[in-house]
Amino acid sequence: MSYAQFIQPQGQPQPEPSRLMLWNRRLHRWIGIVFLITVAANFIVMAFGKPPMWVVYAPLPPLFAMMVSGFIMLVNHYRVRRAAEPA
Repeated sequence: MSYAQFIQPQGQPQPEPSRLMLWNRRLHRWIGIVFLITVAANFIVMAFGKPPMWVVYAPLPPLFAMMVSGFIMLVNHYRVRRAAEPA
């Protein structure tokens, strides 16, 4: 028995995610990797003294990009779920 059978009721087909939703999910993962690297670099530079301001603020653009793509995924999740509900 798979995990999907526990979270998806038997009688309802699972909707197919669109290409745009899959692209957004992949982009969100890659932005997360960039964010992780910038945060790690921030801590490494801080170990050697006071870092320049661009290093301190480097994690912010990927963080904001992740917030936007995460919000899009959240909205799409509920939009697809609502569209799949029987009327």
